[in-house]
Amino acid sequence: MSLAYLKFHSVLWLTYCASVTMEWRWASAQVVGSYKLLLNNAGIASMHTAVTRFNTVIMLDRTNIGPSQINLANGKCRNNSLDLVLKHDCTAHSVMFSPGPDTVRPLSIFTDTWCSSGQFLSDGTLLQTGGDFEGKFKIRRLSPCSPSGTCDWVEDSKASLIDPRWYATNQILPDGRVIVVGGREVFTYEFIPRQAGEGSFFLKLLSDTNDFENDNYYPFVHLLPDGNLYIFANRDSILLDYRKNVILRKYPPLPGNPRNYPSGGSSVLLPLDGASGYRSAEVLVCGGAQLGAFRNPSKQLGCSDSCGWMTVTSQRPSWTMESMPIRRCMGDMVLLPSRDVLIVNGAQNGSQGWGYATQPCLRPLVYRPTAPSGSTRFVVQSATTIARVYHSTANLLPDGRVLIAGSNTHQFYTFTGEFPTELRVEAWSPYYLNVAYLPKRPTITRSPRRITYGSVFNVSFFCARTPTSVEMNLVSAGFTTHSYSQGQRLMRMKLGRMAALGSNRYVQTVIAPPNANIAPPQYYMLFPVMSGVAGRAVWVQMIPS
Repeated sequence: MSLAYLKFHSVLWLTYCASVTMEWRWASAQVVGSYKLLLNNAGIASMHTAVTRFNTVIMLDRTNIGPSQINLANGKCRNNSLDLVLKHDCTAHSVMFSPGPDTVRPLSIFTDTWCSSGQFLSDGTLLQTGGDFEGKFKIRRLSPCSPSGTCDWVEDSKASLIDPRWYATNQILPDGRVIVVGGREVFTYEFIPRQAGEGSFFLKLLSDTNDFENDNYYPFVHLLPDGNLYIFANRDSILLDYRKNVILRKYPPLPGNPRNYPSGGSSVLLPLDGASGYRSAEVLVCGGAQLGAFRNPSKQLGCSDSCGWMTVTSQRPSWTMESMPIRRCMGDMVLLPSRDVLIVNGAQNGSQGWGYATQPCLRPLVYRPTAPSGSTRFVVQSATTIARVYHSTANLLPDGRVLIAGSNTHQFYTFTGEFPTELRVEAWSPYYLNVAYLPKRPTITRSPRRITYGSVFNVSFFCARTPTSVEMNLVSAGFTTHSYSQGQRLMRMKLGRMAALGSNRYVQTVIAPPNANIAPPQYYMLFPVMSGVAGRAVWVQMIPS
């Protein structure tokens, strides 16, 4: 038998395996996920949610609303003469939720975090900035700990923001600093920490997009592979070289309605692919309210069903429009380790605001960006029974589930009416967690805890089935609030050789992202994925060489 014959038939076999894998992947995507109630009462309605490297979840509401439904520990109380409602408050406005036991521990927050922003730093610290009233200039930090730890919030007594940041957005940068962009009637950005003599910088995009509804709060900010920032506000977007404060390019407006707060659309940077050198970056923006819906809540105008995606690294970028099967505003978009996008929560009419929306979206959607041309990209999921409208959140957990929390459509805690303040916590399980896919689910048995840029490393894993179409995907933990997960990104890493060790055990050679433009220095969830079925993640830290 000739070598040429063997090579030819080996190629045919690999092609067949790949086609079968793709057919299975798209067929399996038709299988829907499911909801499970985890906790009846978290004590607070989580307006801001972030998952830590200890697999705990930090939840934040706001002060200036009176008592919450959970007391501070050990008889602690918060004394704040500037509080608008309760100057002596013995209840918590932040908690640490522990999935598994599904328990909460109260945390202490001093100043108002209403509509604030956040981001994880390179050492895993959760940075939290701004808010309203006495919190507008505040910088807060929480160094996460295990469920049995005693970590808590600390307010920075030596540093503060330059401009008041209410409805702003944070993004970690390749050098480990954080940029804070925008806010209510604030058309600037600034950095944490600041360099000597550094102030805030005017951003014309924010001024230009400040329409009569102010549809540019919580701008969408995505770090691109060239190290520049893609910033979207209202319907317009730019490429910003933040190091020189220079706008490098203006993108075409997104057709249709406004997308940012108070219109309540959402956005993700679609997964970056190591196999193609991480050169291409695509942005997806979905949903939002009709222009005028915020100013005319009694009309209950229908939310948008449109999504636009654009290759923002293209020489000639343009929007491609698609229609969701369910119109939605206030939806959260979550990057799943399978490289699909979950679109969840929100309402079908109205806009963001207290009591400004009706007809909750109880059915999530899964968007499949790599679906073959001509196939359906959206898959409608099973419904929840809990309305998640204004001030709700969704965050990816290391076990592959999505944590769903919050929803408070009122200025204060209100437990009557059509949309009462929601204290329950749910988890949504994607299709790949269904029992039928257990044999295909890989389990990491060994991996490095730290990864340097461009390094080659090994990941050992167990899989009951012979693995095909293996992926090793890095997913950051975003700070989710107001329908946008700040800092969320996914990298499908380039792979080398895979070897079988026997007894259903394998070792996969992986090539780390080449630089911090691709993967800023942070902790990431490393998910093993086989033919679209994700296993449980382990936490790894990206560090310089």
